[in-house]
Amino acid sequence: MWNLARSAASNARRLRRFSSAIPRPSIVHKRGADILHDPWFNKDTGFPLTERDRLGLRGLLPPRIISFEQQHDRFMESYRSLEKNTLGQPHTVVSLAKWRILNRLHDRNETLYYRVLIDNIKDFAPIVYTPTVGLVCQNYSGLFRRPRGMYFSAKDKGEMMSMIYNWPAHQVDMIVLTDGSRILGLGDLGVQGIGIPIGKLDMYVAAAGINPQRILPVMLDVGTNNQNLLDNPLYLGLRQPRLEGEEYLSIVDEFMESVFTRWPKAIVQFEDFQMKWAFQTLQRYRKKYRMFNDDIQGTAGVALAGLFGSVRAQGRPLTDFVKQKIVVVGAGSAGLGVLKMAKEAVARMEGNAEQAASHQFFLLDKNGLVTKDRKEIDPAAAPFAKNPGEYGLTEGSSLLEVVKKVKPHVLLGLSGVGGVFDEEVLKAMRESDSPRPAIFAMSNPTMNAECTAADAFKHAGENIVFASGSPFENVDLGNGKVGHVNQANNMYLFPGIGLGTLLSGAHFISEGMLQAAAECIRDITAEVGAAVVQAAVADELAEGHDDIGPKELRLMSKEEVVEYVTRNMWYPIYSPLVHD
Repeated sequence: MWNLARSAASNARRLRRFSSAIPRPSIVHKRGADILHDPWFNKDTGFPLTERDRLGLRGLLPPRIISFEQQHDRFMESYRSLEKNTLGQPHTVVSLAKWRILNRLHDRNETLYYRVLIDNIKDFAPIVYTPTVGLVCQNYSGLFRRPRGMYFSAKDKGEMMSMIYNWPAHQVDMIVLTDGSRILGLGDLGVQGIGIPIGKLDMYVAAAGINPQRILPVMLDVGTNNQNLLDNPLYLGLRQPRLEGEEYLSIVDEFMESVFTRWPKAIVQFEDFQMKWAFQTLQRYRKKYRMFNDDIQGTAGVALAGLFGSVRAQGRPLTDFVKQKIVVVGAGSAGLGVLKMAKEAVARMEGNAEQAASHQFFLLDKNGLVTKDRKEIDPAAAPFAKNPGEYGLTEGSSLLEVVKKVKPHVLLGLSGVGGVFDEEVLKAMRESDSPRPAIFAMSNPTMNAECTAADAFKHAGENIVFASGSPFENVDLGNGKVGHVNQANNMYLFPGIGLGTLLSGAHFISEGMLQAAAECIRDITAEVGAAVVQAAVADELAEGHDDIGPKELRLMSKEEVVEYVTRNMWYPIYSPLVHD
């Protein structure tokens, strides 16, 4: 995947070379030290003499001019030196040290930061995104040095329409929003959850070429129920319990109205909302605004792509997906989102969604197997509740009992409970009805993964298909054999969904657009984005982007759509600066 991402960046560079020999100048409204303190325009020692003269920078920088490439190499030398000097130290210490050095560059020089990130995405994605971002969020109040993004709180009710104009960018294309109520598998982290939108948007820039001047991470602070945070003197959020009910929804309503009043073409990605609000806000806004919920729809798309891949790994045609028995552990927004999208895929193949849900899928939560005997069953889980007695199972049957009796083709975890796929459960998967059973341990961060790759291959057998939400190394099986680890993380999907929606101009994000993204997940982000554009055109949702209208989009071939998407992907280079 990362090699493909680098290939996409190379293609973007090539298109820019053909379209323009000299980068377009950027107009700046500041001079002197103000430019050096602005991370978007700052080039550090890379300002040429002509710019130093016209922008009042002579004497404010050392005389030697360092090229962009030399600055890149210099940073990487510092980073490798940090790695060498922290050998043997605890993993958390090393991870936070790596995050700090990258964050300092981000604070100082955004262009160089994103170039470094793109060129070293395989090494740096786990630092700016999962798993390190979880550690950053847990410690964010202590790590905070300068603001990034916007913060809307319950105390701002009635003021958000004016507050949104405090953001300096005239145009925003992509917003990632969280209320901090369910950060990864770490629970309620309140305002400290802002690290998630920041990390997600870094991936949008690196993988999808979204212009970083047009992104906005947002924290919606409605309080926290985490007593440890409320008692922490360094905590930076509201010191009050979370709002509930209509009081909560009125805050989200006001935010959404404010955003789309100023930026009607923006896309809002909801991220890490607790389950009850994740589903309710998705249903509330999805047909009104350009928005999607990454935990429900993004994770589901990645999981569906993995489920399709597991069928192919068995040497079977994709149509055999309807025969796969799938056990999902975790009945939160992500687990239910996976089941909902998988059910829709079966419905398209088989034409009978209800029957598919009743015989193919098995859902477990903290109380065991969900059946129709369950009291106060969640409405979103009800379609997947089993009839008591199927496979000899009853309400609340344990995971081990379900695996032994069902013999599933796929065991998929989105529980947030580390180690729930224990030795007994993994050994039971050896009796799967599949010649190559699939085990997906998709919970983040790493400590919350349902099992490790090493344990999966050790106990379930060498012939399994394994995927995880957080990165694990491939497993040495001996005798020259390797157990390959596939990463099933929605960072492979959401950049393409956002890019494709932006460039299609679709006025909302349809199930067809999400399915199209899932079906080409193995390709580069440009391919995913192109698939989303074409799905928006097919669903008659495309309104166009900039000077490309819906008619032009309809007439484009697949290759032309890919080229259109790639051409519109931002790439970090120093642009000439001209003072207005």
